[in-house]
Amino acid sequence: MAHTTTSIKISASPEKVWGLIGGFDSLPDWLPYIPNSKVSEGGRVRTLANPDGETIIERLEVFNETERYYTYSIMKAPFPVTDYLSTIQVIEDTDSTSSHVEWSGSFTPVGVSDQEAIDLFHGIYQDGLEALLASYKD
Repeated sequence: MAHTTTSIKISASPEKVWGLIGGFDSLPDWLPYIPNSKVSEGGRVRTLANPDGETIIERLEVFNETERYYTYSIMKAPFPVTDYLSTIQVIEDTDSTSSHVEWSGSFTPVGVSDQEAIDLFHGIYQDGLEALLASYKD
């Protein structure tokens, strides 16, 4: 199983950042390459489309409002992996005025090397967190 983690510091309170990203259906609010999300099964499954129009279906596995994180799995996607499990979390930074956002995932590569799969998801997470940071630079 392969794993990658990336993080970023945002000059906004954890409550404010979690308010933007903490909804399982909120990706279109901060992630430019996910223009829409439709939820089903009581909000526990989201169906996304990537810029190429491919469908991604994800299931919410764990949601923790108090600790500001959720974990999700991929049910269907055009990615060369199985057993995908990812967590995004907002943590109060040590300066008590900023947030540390961490996005991590583990997965089993299929038809590609561990490093190719790691590079794919690390890039997705990094680009996503940079887009999140940009939404706070006004």
